[in-house]
Amino acid sequence: MKRYLVLLIRRPQLDLAVVPRHRAYLEQLRGEGKLELSGGFGDKSGGAYLLRAADLAEATALVHRDPAHASGGWDITVHEWLT
Repeated sequence: MKRYLVLLIRRPQLDLAVVPRHRAYLEQLRGEGKLELSGGFGDKSGGAYLLRAADLAEATALVHRDPAHASGGWDITVHEWLT
């Protein structure tokens, strides 16, 4: 399994009602062993999470199921994390 860093930067049109659904999705991924770390930035501009996936296609598919992605309230990028 590879690691993928997912960066989320808030957009002005962010709907805060999506945040609990986003957090629930992250907990689901954690329960499935696909999420290593997650957290928000201290300046409240967004956050990041670290996924475990077989490849970029799987990581991207997981991110596309995140309510944060579906809502359009964040700019989201996915990067392979080399360690």
